[in-house]
Amino acid sequence: MVSFIHTGDLHLGLKFHNVSFNRDKAKDRRRELWTTFENIVDHGDRNGFDFLLIAGDLFESAYFTIADINRIRDSFKGAEKINIVISAGNHDYMGRNSLYSKVEWPENVHIFGPGVIERKEFPHLNTVIYGYSWDSGILRDKKLLEGLGEQVDQSKNNILLLHGDLAADSDYLPLNMRELNSLNMDYIGLGHIHKPQIFSQKIAYCGCPEPLNFGEKEERGIIQGYIENKETRVEFLPFSKRKFIESELELEEDMGYPDIVKLVKAINLGNKEVDFFRVNLGGYIQRGIDIKNLKRDLEDSFYHIEIIDRTRWDYDLQELEMEHEGNIIQHFIQAMREKDLDNPITKRALYLGLEELLRGDNR
Repeated sequence: MVSFIHTGDLHLGLKFHNVSFNRDKAKDRRRELWTTFENIVDHGDRNGFDFLLIAGDLFESAYFTIADINRIRDSFKGAEKINIVISAGNHDYMGRNSLYSKVEWPENVHIFGPGVIERKEFPHLNTVIYGYSWDSGILRDKKLLEGLGEQVDQSKNNILLLHGDLAADSDYLPLNMRELNSLNMDYIGLGHIHKPQIFSQKIAYCGCPEPLNFGEKEERGIIQGYIENKETRVEFLPFSKRKFIESELELEEDMGYPDIVKLVKAINLGNKEVDFFRVNLGGYIQRGIDIKNLKRDLEDSFYHIEIIDRTRWDYDLQELEMEHEGNIIQHFIQAMREKDLDNPITKRALYLGLEELLRGDNR
């Protein structure tokens, strides 16, 4: 039996520009990417895995330094019992000045080159690993895998490691599931898509082990796999330090400010001391309640909290009728009262109409 960890898209060195959290949390997040990477290497080494497969975008070339690549090398050197195999992707591609070529790697590290699919043999494990590294930030080659299936020796364990996109017109190595299935591989480890997806026991995207923003809300981690007698089984292992969690809350018009604070604090998701939270508030809210204060009043209860205010004012219809007696606003309210205001659709139509009428009244 051979065992492997499949990871990728770690994006070490990422600067976290254009994110919704502040600079201090961005700095912490950069450090946490490193910690998770080092924990993955340690996990693989400590638990006796045969291979650590890295399917591209190990780091961000634009922000990486010689000191950074030396840190990666030293982490790998400390895990000398595990075979580390790397296919570079579009963020860490092997161009002319690639940092991959600036250091001397330990014997247990194997990095695929660009140009054609390469094979790396591990006779003592009866395993061949095929792979390819990008040499630029865009790759449209649709013929990269042609003829590969014919080269595969079925008496061995065969693994393919690629960074690419299952989209026909992609600029990021377009892949085809039918072609992948025809390659006679025991496992195909894919990178580039940040959401983990196990298509079958033989083909999977590992996803990124740490989510990077609120667009990556699902669980993140690594894939562990085993091949025995040509049978493959894989499992997803959550591994991230933090999660990005988004919650939808609907307010009722009779809620006071303390009720709203209590409602947000009662969110039963994730870990408030660790995770990033975004709360989308909808529904109706009493006039005079200032949602802008809510974030400040909740910060002590969350590691990170964002409030997106999509609420609408709850109107005092009787007061509005008295204030606008005889004009179109009063007539509109009376007409809508004749309908069923307990129906949420009718009530929403009333409030949308009032917003427009009152906006015009104030011009």
